Amino acid sequence: MTLFTKDDCKLCQQLKDQFDLEAMQITIEVLGRDDAAALAHLAWHGLVETARKTLPILVLDDSSAVDDFAMIERHLSSKAYKHGVPAKKTAKKSSCADGSCRLQ
Repeated sequence: MTLFTKDDCKLCQQLKDQFDLEAMQITIEVLGRDDAAALAHLAWHGLVETARKTLPILVLDDSSAVDDFAMIERHLSSKAYKHGVPAKKTAKKSSCADGSCRLQ
């Protein structure tokens, strides 16, 4: 699985804080102007337009993509359970009203 994020995305950071993604064997691709490889990978999955609307995006092992935050949390919670990796509880979902959770 691959989790597409960007540095100033509040929801992306919440997932990184909540789950030990490395222990769960989740690849993190940080989208930014300086990382052409991550942008190319995003484009290869046909997700550039989706990323312009919302981040994070989770690409599953079957190459399907999930961009709904609650669904991403469910997928990661299930994977954490299967790997025996505890997930941290979060108080509430962060807000992205400032537009930080999208590729600009």
